[in-house]
Amino acid sequence: MSRLIRVMQGAGRCLAPFLLLIALVCVPAAAQDDPLAALSLEQQVAQMFFVHLYGDTLTIPDQDFLTRYQPGGVVLMDTNTGSPADVTRLVNRYQQAITAAGGLPLLVAADQEMGPIRALEDGFTAFPTPTLLTATANPALAAAVGAALAAELRALGVNMDFAPVADLETNRANTVINRRSAGSFPEQVAPMIAAFVQGMQSGGVLATVKHFPGHGDSSADSHTSLPVIALDRERLETTELVPFRAALESGVEAVMVAHIWYPALEPQESRPASLSHAVITDVLRGELGFDGLILTDALDMDAIDTQYGYSEAVVQAIEAGVDMLLSAHVGPQAHAEAIAAVVAAVESGRLTEARIEDSVRRILAVKARYGVLAWQTLDPQTADARVDQAAHQALSDSLFAQGVTLVANAGLVPLSADGRYALIYPGTRNLIGQACGGANALPLAVSESPTPDEIAAAQNTAARAEVAVVFTQNVDETPAQAALVNALPLEKTIVIALQSPYDVLAFPQVGAYLVTYSPQVAAIPAACDILLGRQPARGRLSVAIPGLSS
Repeated sequence: MSRLIRVMQGAGRCLAPFLLLIALVCVPAAAQDDPLAALSLEQQVAQMFFVHLYGDTLTIPDQDFLTRYQPGGVVLMDTNTGSPADVTRLVNRYQQAITAAGGLPLLVAADQEMGPIRALEDGFTAFPTPTLLTATANPALAAAVGAALAAELRALGVNMDFAPVADLETNRANTVINRRSAGSFPEQVAPMIAAFVQGMQSGGVLATVKHFPGHGDSSADSHTSLPVIALDRERLETTELVPFRAALESGVEAVMVAHIWYPALEPQESRPASLSHAVITDVLRGELGFDGLILTDALDMDAIDTQYGYSEAVVQAIEAGVDMLLSAHVGPQAHAEAIAAVVAAVESGRLTEARIEDSVRRILAVKARYGVLAWQTLDPQTADARVDQAAHQALSDSLFAQGVTLVANAGLVPLSADGRYALIYPGTRNLIGQACGGANALPLAVSESPTPDEIAAAQNTAARAEVAVVFTQNVDETPAQAALVNALPLEKTIVIALQSPYDVLAFPQVGAYLVTYSPQVAAIPAACDILLGRQPARGRLSVAIPGLSS
């Protein structure tokens, strides 16, 4: 349908004989009532694209692309990052370029998760891994973390976060999700995901729950191949989908769909969820009733790009019901070709104009709801004050006091007030000696990968004490740590795992076991307070460890 016909249908007050008057007068009125009516088909299609522009400044070719094609969103990645002032300045340039050309302001998004995945680092709060948050069993804390992340992003002009991760940690062979997950147990994770979403969106930043319908049980990496999750529908309903349902019920604005084939949901062999009409339209839209934005994961990942090519994948994703197309390492020319491919698909009848309009209305509506269309420049010089990292760091540190978990205890924790204890820890962590030391401590600093001589020294120190306390960090990666623990009398040994909660699998008979989930500085005083009886252990185990329960 042409723009003029659309305007005429919505402009009954205009007299039919005066076609020129209709064109000159009614178009602005219609556009004011319906912003979509002011967009050409190409401009509508461009609204469906999230693009990444390389570098910490806006280059002339990238500026030309923004002004010519006017995409709907930009994704900040590690090539764009710097201080809060630097990022604010870059976001201002993106928005100024597109609005000066008459385009609509951009959704500006980042992968700012808790834990190891953070697009923004310098001057921003490094919140611990989500499993610690879940271990607190306190949704109010989850909401506070979501709100804090929103405040830091809004301080720069970033209005969308590709978080939270709702994938469950149900497969230890999964190297992609792993420490990005909030935990193994859907009934624990779901309320934390819902509260995180509410906190973030109450702070004025769109949350994006990912990777639907669940990436946790895969053992392959969709960056390099197409994973298959061959779980039956009952398992998906009772486990994988539970946190996503909670996010939808909390009002999450966006869902990111995974590049994974789920045979229980998609009958066509090797059809990824991100291109699946059955998953996106039938399940997510139909069965779950979601009417917000649906995004693909990055379409230049090998699970997609090597099979379909970028432009064809874009068209197939739209056919499946996706609203916005995401990519991470695609240049302006490839984006231009993909936009042209979608326009050609409409003109050929492969896609309908109504299908495009359906998605663009969602995009424009969410931009209006979150004030994106009323974008104003931000002062880079005051960005640090707006981020307020000090206040958010205090929140981050407080998670350890509520989340550190005493998983197993044969009466060793807390330590007796007058008993001697060996305190064995990595020498790179001097704070342990200060926070856990005392008059009865026999401290011994060792290498992160202890040598045979250090293991012998640990045995000698433990022999002089009633109890041995050993700090470990990722035993899977440093087997010598396990050798040290197993050289001690296990029934009299307390292990405190500073990062991986699975360290205990290397010494299952240990007398007591604490997990901090995340190796940040604040983990140490929290664990020592529990060890020495200054505070109770409040955390609840948030991951499934064979032979242990929460």
